[in-house]
Amino acid sequence: MRNDWATFGADLHLDLPGSRLRAGLMDALREAVRSGRLAPGSRLPSSRQLAADLGVARNTVADAYAELVAEGWLTARQGSGTRVARRAEPRPAPEPAETPAPRAAPEGLAPGGTPWQPPSGQLARASRRRAPAPAYDLRSGTPDLASFPRAEWLKAYRRALTAAPNEAFGYGDPRGRAELRTALAEYLARARGVHARPERIVVCAGFAHGLMLLGQVLRARGARAVAVESYGIGMYPGLLRRAGLATPALPFDEHGTRVDGLGADTGAVLLTAAHQFPLGGALPPDRRAAVVDWARATGGLVLEDDYDGEFRYDRQPVGALQGLDPERVVYLGTASKSLAPGLRLAWMVLPEGLVDEVATAKGGVVDWMCGTTDQLAFAEFLASGAHDRHVRAMRLRYRHRRDQLVAALAAHAPGVRVGGIAAGLHAVLTLPPGTEQAALRSAAWQGLAVQGLDRFRHPDAPHSLEGLVVGYGTPPDSAWQGALQTLCRVLEGVGEEAAPAPSERLDP
Repeated sequence: MRNDWATFGADLHLDLPGSRLRAGLMDALREAVRSGRLAPGSRLPSSRQLAADLGVARNTVADAYAELVAEGWLTARQGSGTRVARRAEPRPAPEPAETPAPRAAPEGLAPGGTPWQPPSGQLARASRRRAPAPAYDLRSGTPDLASFPRAEWLKAYRRALTAAPNEAFGYGDPRGRAELRTALAEYLARARGVHARPERIVVCAGFAHGLMLLGQVLRARGARAVAVESYGIGMYPGLLRRAGLATPALPFDEHGTRVDGLGADTGAVLLTAAHQFPLGGALPPDRRAAVVDWARATGGLVLEDDYDGEFRYDRQPVGALQGLDPERVVYLGTASKSLAPGLRLAWMVLPEGLVDEVATAKGGVVDWMCGTTDQLAFAEFLASGAHDRHVRAMRLRYRHRRDQLVAALAAHAPGVRVGGIAAGLHAVLTLPPGTEQAALRSAAWQGLAVQGLDRFRHPDAPHSLEGLVVGYGTPPDSAWQGALQTLCRVLEGVGEEAAPAPSERLDP
């Protein structure tokens, strides 16, 4: 694997103090090497380039490089540039006396909204001793939070707050503010092909909250099971099981989830039809029609999770399944991918017969009111066109990152196939059998947080795929190139003996 990363146009992000520039630069470079942000063999920018980037004199950078070469942190060779020195063997960091507790995530989720299982026993002790803290995060489930449109959101917030009636600050309608439901109905019809009227929309505090409400209503109606996909976020079947519902796994093949096995004893099915998570394909048209026919024939419901439907890159976005039959499909959407999960804003577009039951479940026992001011601000953000502008900008940004990911892997890990890239904020890297755990161990050692495909597999689904799920939307710009370089080092040589067969295709 080549270590000349000039092909990436790599940037070196360093925070320097206001004074003592040379000493500050040396400290920043040492810390970047020590933490793993600059891996052994990485090529640094030229002194001229880095000086221009940092706005300092070229001699300041040249002197800092020379001292770090003398200390053994860097190497410099004629024609090869300045690189991070290679060490014979990395030294594990000493185990701290007390590890601070991480910030709490929702139950069953790791940061980034994905299922998490702690290591146990000897493995846990070994990982605490040996694995460095992640320097880069390529876990799926989170957009680039640094790109949140703060200025536009603040404008929308001010306009909404100024115009808000006094009654808006009371408890209000459990379905959500009428202003937001009206704006959502217009936006979803235009952008996602959803048949929506404001009175059929219920605003909720995230997708998981909406699924909890639906599970409660379905069980009260007598449903016993909700079928789920073989691969998905493990928390969601868990929420349905807590409601007293079984969650059988649907089989899948090279075309995606199979729905031909659904029977009358299944009350509903949960699908990511536009962009399957995490495998990445869109549900084919014949299977879309088949699942709607099943719902009509049995009285069942289709729960459509449209988690990142706005981000389609190679053609027009795949329209929502709900458009085929609004009385048999519950549409669930969220602002977590288009804006930020911290807003806790999501919505359900419900069949007419479900609206009152879901609204009662939301407002009857526990007050799950979503913040009024955030609802009003989001309504203004949608109505003003700011949301459309933001999504268009982020679509270009994420597509550029996706293209960089594909190009980098083609150059440095050609045996690894990249799938699921037509849409969304993540890609699936298919690996040969028996290599997923080794890749994860290598990533952890090199300070890269990434997820294995098996983490998303339903316990009853066959263990037939191995790979990594790479969230390319997550890192801020300052960390993106370093994360990409580290991923390529992890995957060096993986998959060269066994390229995936056509039957292993994951995207359409």
